[in-house]
Amino acid sequence: MPNIKKLSALRNYTELLGEVSVGNPLFLTKNGEGRFVVIDIDEYESLRQALWQRLFAELDESIANAERFGWVSEKKANDYIEGLLSDGAA
Repeated sequence: MPNIKKLSALRNYTELLGEVSVGNPLFLTKNGEGRFVVIDIDEYESLRQALWQRLFAELDESIANAERFGWVSEKKANDYIEGLLSDGAA
């Protein structure tokens, strides 16, 4: 079950931070809506490393596809993105 507390509960931050561990983040709400998450630094580093690995895997795949099917010019890519933005699709 998620550990969710009001932001005002940080008055007792020592107790709250003691509840945080790997796999057990602390979710803080402000005005009844989720606002912040406190996670263990080991979990943060693991998430950060996983995101970098995913980014580089995606880049490697994109480069392989570009080399196989051909590169797209910067102008063509920008025009495509602008079209998505103007259509509200992005």
